[in-house]
Amino acid sequence: MRRIQGKMADGFMEIGKLFSSPTFHSLFVIFMSVLNLSVASDTLSSGQSIKDGETLVSSGQSFELGFFSPGKSKNRYLGIWYKFSPETVVWVANGNNPLTDLDGVLTFSDERNLVVLNRSNSVIWSSNSSRVLRNPVAQLSDSGNLVVLENTSSHSGECSWQSFDYPTDTLLTGMRMGQNLKTGFEWHLTSWKSMDDPSSGDYTYGINVEGLPQLEVLYKGFRKILRAGPQNGVQFPGTPQSESTLFKPMFVYNETCVF
Repeated sequence: MRRIQGKMADGFMEIGKLFSSPTFHSLFVIFMSVLNLSVASDTLSSGQSIKDGETLVSSGQSFELGFFSPGKSKNRYLGIWYKFSPETVVWVANGNNPLTDLDGVLTFSDERNLVVLNRSNSVIWSSNSSRVLRNPVAQLSDSGNLVVLENTSSHSGECSWQSFDYPTDTLLTGMRMGQNLKTGFEWHLTSWKSMDDPSSGDYTYGINVEGLPQLEVLYKGFRKILRAGPQNGVQFPGTPQSESTLFKPMFVYNETCVF
C-alpha cells in the first residue's frame, strides 16, 4: 500500500513539474492563441468596440472587417475584405473621411448608431439609421454584408441598417443596383479615386430609371461613358451574358423598386 501511495505521490509531482515548466506554458499560450483565432467573433454588441488591429470575421471565414490602409497610403479606413485575400477590399465606410492615425474605434453611439470615432472621440462616420433599436448588434455575414439588428438569441429579424445598401466600388452577390421609386433612394457603384485613395472617384455605375431601365456608367455624375440597351425582360442588351455557378442575375421592376 505504501509503495502504491509513493508512486502516486511521485506521479503528482511529475505532473506538477510539467504544468509549471516553461515549455508547457509556451505550448499553452500557442494553443490559446490558435483557439482564439478559430472562434473569432462575427458580431459587435452595444457597449463593445473594435480598435485598430482588431477585426470581425464572418462565421464561415469568408470576410473580415477592420481598419486598413490601401496601397501606399498611411491613412486608415474601416473596410471589409476577403479573409483569404486581405488586399481585396469590397466595402469602405469612411472613404471620404480617413483617419490619420491608428486610434480609430468602431462602436455604437448613444443613439444606437454604428460609428467610427477618431482619437478625440469625434464621429467621422455613422450608419445614421432612422430606426432606433433598443439593444443593437452588428453582424458580419458570410455574404460580406454588415448588418445592424436587434440583439436576440437568433440575431433574426429585420435589420435597421446594412452595408449592402451603401455599396462602394464592388458588387457582391445579394447587393442591388437601382432605385426605390417611392423614396428615391439609389443603389449604385462608385469608383475609388485611386488604388491608394478609396474616396469617391469620377465614375459611377448604376441603373437609369428614366423611361425603360438602362445600365449606365457616368463620368463625374453626368457624362455618359457606357449605356446598355433598355431592359427587354430577359437582359440588358449590349452587356456580356455569361453562365455562372456562383450567382444568377435577377431584375426586379415594380411599383416600388427597380433593381
